[in-house]
Amino acid sequence: MPGPKNNEASAEQLTVSEIRNYKVVKSNELIQKSRFQLSAQEQKIILYLISKIKSGDDALYTSEFGITEFCRVCGLDTKSGKNHKDVKDAVKALADKSIWVTLENGKETIFRWLDKPLIDNQTGTIQVKFDDLLRPYLLQLKNNFTQFELLYTLAMKSQYSIRLYELLKSYLYKQTVEFSIDELKKVLSATCYVRYPDFRRNVIDIAVKEISALSDINAAYEALKAGRRYVGIQFTMSLKKDLDERFVTWKRIQDIIGN
Repeated sequence: MPGPKNNEASAEQLTVSEIRNYKVVKSNELIQKSRFQLSAQEQKIILYLISKIKSGDDALYTSEFGITEFCRVCGLDTKSGKNHKDVKDAVKALADKSIWVTLENGKETIFRWLDKPLIDNQTGTIQVKFDDLLRPYLLQLKNNFTQFELLYTLAMKSQYSIRLYELLKSYLYKQTVEFSIDELKKVLSATCYVRYPDFRRNVIDIAVKEISALSDINAAYEALKAGRRYVGIQFTMSLKKDLDERFVTWKRIQDIIGN
């Protein structure tokens, strides 16, 4: 669909700090009722692109961004040819990947993330647009949505940390949320971990630690058992309201991704 590109303010006009503080706004349906398999880098690209959507946008317009700008925002070495290649490869991979979403009637459907990305190797810029089917999940959301600063995902290393963070953030108003282990594995795309101890060690422990250290919420969990078998996980989460605690978090993030 034709429309303005979301690049009104270039990297020269905006500081890295301002871009990092852009809000990511997503429908809770998209967060809570979707399944996808994305690396940490791919998730950061998606969240970065969502943060460029303006609150008044009435369509999913083509967005243009520089690879160098994205590297700066993520705290990556902008002079590294490998980093530039990795970003281009991630965009190409995203164009081939899909997202499963459960509809209100219980049926599932599949969307593509991106529509026809265009990479200019000479200028190092990428033009990309979200699939139009994502429109009701990303545009002009009035209720039942979650928003967070892009900053709080940028220092996370694990793909599971980013996904679990937005999931817990969407349930923050409840302060607790419970999942069966099988359900959580599906939502986090971590079904490769068959044994609970492996799932706990490689997914949950790492994710909860990164979320509490590097985001605006504190998270903890308790494993639930039926007899001798682990069957569920209950998470508790709370917003970091204390200014000193938030400052410590910002300092940790800065230490990882720089100024």
